[in-house]
Amino acid sequence: MDINVKPKERLMFNAFLIMFILHTAQTGVGIAGLPRIIYMEANRDAWISVLLAGTLVSFVLFIMVKMLETYDSPDLYGIHLDIYGKWFSKGFNILYIGYYLSVTYVILMNYIEMVQAWIFPKMPTWLLMGLLIFLMVYCVLGGIRVVVGIAFLGLILAFWLVFMIYTPIKYMDFNHLQPVLTSSPKEIMMGIYKSSFTLIGFELILFVYPYIKDKKKALKFGLIGAGYSCFLFTVVTVVSIGFFSEDALLKTIWPVLSMFKILRIPNLERFEFIAVSFWMLVILPNICLYFWAASRGMKRVFNVSQKKSIYLFAILLWILSLCVQDRLTMNTITDKVGTSSFILSFIYPCFLFILVKLKFIAKKEKGVNV
Repeated sequence: MDINVKPKERLMFNAFLIMFILHTAQTGVGIAGLPRIIYMEANRDAWISVLLAGTLVSFVLFIMVKMLETYDSPDLYGIHLDIYGKWFSKGFNILYIGYYLSVTYVILMNYIEMVQAWIFPKMPTWLLMGLLIFLMVYCVLGGIRVVVGIAFLGLILAFWLVFMIYTPIKYMDFNHLQPVLTSSPKEIMMGIYKSSFTLIGFELILFVYPYIKDKKKALKFGLIGAGYSCFLFTVVTVVSIGFFSEDALLKTIWPVLSMFKILRIPNLERFEFIAVSFWMLVILPNICLYFWAASRGMKRVFNVSQKKSIYLFAILLWILSLCVQDRLTMNTITDKVGTSSFILSFIYPCFLFILVKLKFIAKKEKGVNV
């Protein structure tokens, strides 16, 4: 495995698409329940926690891009090889492969739970999982350009859902947001921590970076995409706090979907059915990007055909869907993956950045070409 990836020209894409990749990677099933989770920690100052978490994302994203710019055209798997050597790097790479596979599984299972709760309560999990995996595999087999295209189309086709927040805004009580800064710094920090699992996805730039044509523009468009995600999450949190009473928000599992109940469209009694259905366009880029990163890791680290890895991982995900039958177990798994995401997406890249810069300085002092 080489440190730098040299993809064919036909596999590369324009830098502006990074906006769509990072935003769709961040915006998934988690946004439907984000306001409640943050409110449980930071109360009416939950929106401040989301805003600060978005600022943290921008800082870590800046660190990541600067680390990537130290090399020519690397991905995270190649950087691990350069820093840790042939054998130790495999351990870190396997960790990230397993992590992204776990994130894919959690997103799929949580969306399936949403579908069962709102539309098809008696439909078995294994059937829904099979249908979603089939669609995901079909997309990922097309390669990175197809996955990026799904991210672009997913945002465009589901963008109208953003405007549906206008109706709940008319029924907001802004007194629910006052007074500001009543939560302690610890509570606000816990809110930032709890929002980490929803905000992950920006670290995928560590894997798609080699495929960007104009790499100098990657940071600019990456920050725009992450900034829009932060703005959207903050608006949704503010509206949810203003729309629901304190008790109602704490008891509502998916407050964003619940707000859609008040929408009234002629000849359509339950608009939330449409929202949940269209939510598949929101999570599809999610799962395709994470699944591609995991399968790509098998190709880079073990030189296993990516197509074989895709089929193997697809079967594994479907089998795992048979093992979890209750919400409590799924919540526990989600919390564990959320804790891992904070470490692997926020903390570890900063640590790796320091190692890369130290090695770069050491090589420069020895007169080695870098």
